[in-house]
Amino acid sequence: MALPWLESVPVWGAPAAAKAPRSFPQRLVVQFMGNGVNIDHWWARGEGAAMELSQSLQPLAPFRAKLNVINGLFNKPATGVGIHPGMTGNILSGMPLTKGAVLHGGISMDQVLAAHIGQDTVQPSLVLACEQPLTGYHETNFSMAYSSHISWQSADSPVPTEVYPSLAFDSLFENSGSRRMESILDRVREEAAGLQKRVSATDRARLDEYLTSVRDVEQRAQRMRSETLKAADRAKDRGLPLQAMKRPDNGLPEDLREHMRLMCDVVALAIQTDKTRIATMLMCRDLSGLFYPFLDVRDAHHPASHNDRGEGYERITRFYVSQLAYLAGRLDAMKEGEGRVLDNTCLLWLNNMWSGSRHDNSALPVLTVGGLGGKLKTGRVLNYRDGGDENRKLCSLYLSLMDRMGVELPRFGDAETRLVDL
Repeated sequence: MALPWLESVPVWGAPAAAKAPRSFPQRLVVQFMGNGVNIDHWWARGEGAAMELSQSLQPLAPFRAKLNVINGLFNKPATGVGIHPGMTGNILSGMPLTKGAVLHGGISMDQVLAAHIGQDTVQPSLVLACEQPLTGYHETNFSMAYSSHISWQSADSPVPTEVYPSLAFDSLFENSGSRRMESILDRVREEAAGLQKRVSATDRARLDEYLTSVRDVEQRAQRMRSETLKAADRAKDRGLPLQAMKRPDNGLPEDLREHMRLMCDVVALAIQTDKTRIATMLMCRDLSGLFYPFLDVRDAHHPASHNDRGEGYERITRFYVSQLAYLAGRLDAMKEGEGRVLDNTCLLWLNNMWSGSRHDNSALPVLTVGGLGGKLKTGRVLNYRDGGDENRKLCSLYLSLMDRMGVELPRFGDAETRLVDL
C-alpha cells in the first residue's frame, strides 16, 4: 500500500530535510464523453476567478482559475470518414483508421507518455471505462472496437479497459486470490500505527484522512465485488460471456452516479499514491447505451444525442462535466508540498463530436483543469476556430502537453507543431 505525500517522509528521491523546493511528478488524466454536447449551453467568457461559465460548465465554477476552455480544435483524420467509430478510435492518436476486419490506427498519446515515464511507477497507466465495449461492425464498415476504446498500446491493439470498480481497486493494492476478500487496511494496520508515531502532527492528520478515504473506497468496491461474483455465476448458468450480459446483470452498478464516482475515486487514489501518473477514463463510449433516469431522461445516451439541443441532453452534458469537477475536487483536496495534487496534474476532458444530432466533429469540446506543476497556464478561454486548420489540430495540443511532461517529439499524429498560445 503506497503512501500519499507526507512532509516527514522522503519522497520521490528528495531528502526529508531538504530545504530546496521539491519537484513533484506531473500527471495526466483523460476523461472521455461520446456523441457531442448541448452546443447552446457550452461557452465561457472572461478569465481567472471572474470567468463566466455556461449552464453546462457550471460544475467547474470552483475551478475557474485552474480551468482552460479550449474551443475550435479538431481531429482532421476523423473528419469525412463516416459517423461514430471513425470519429472516436483515434481521438488520442490522430492517425487514420482502417476499415474492415483489420484494426489499424495509432498509439494513443497516453500510452506514448506511459512508455516514456511509466517505468517510474508501479503501473505505467490506468485504463478504465464505465461501459462494456461493443463488438461487430458499424454500417460505415469500421469496427465497433474504435467506438469502445480511446487508449491504444499499438496501431492495431487497444488497451483492455477495466469496467469493474472492485477489480480497478484491486490493481492499486495488488489484491489477488483469496486476499481480495481481506481488507487492505487490516493487512497494513501495524505498519500504519508505527508510521503515525514517527511523523509530524500534520502528517498524522493527513495519514488518518488518507486511510479513511481508502477504507471508504474499499468498502464501496467490496459491495460491488459481491455483485460481480453473482453476475459471473449467472453468466455461467446461461452459457454467456459476462460482457454479453446487460447492466446490472453483468455486475456493473445500475446507478451510473455510483459507478463513475467510484472510478474517479480509484483514479484519485492511484494519482495520490503515485501508483501511476497516466490514466484514461472512458465515461461513456461512442454509440453509448447508458440510461439516465436520475436526470429525468428517457432515451439512452446515443438516441438522446440526436436531440442534443434539448433540456434533457443539456442535463446529460452537465452530468459528465460534473464528473470532471468531482475528480478535480478530489485532487484539489490533497496537499502536496505547498500546493495541491491538482496543481501538478492535467485533467483533460474530451468529446468526439461537437453536435450529436448533426454528427459534426469539425470542432470538438475540450477542457483542461490543473497546471502541470506551473507549466500550463490556466484560467483562460482559448479559441482556435478561426485560426486555420493547420493551427487548430488536436494533436498540436497533445504535443504541447507532452512537452510539459518531459516527452518532446518531432511530431505526433497529424501534427508537427505545438498549439500556439497554450
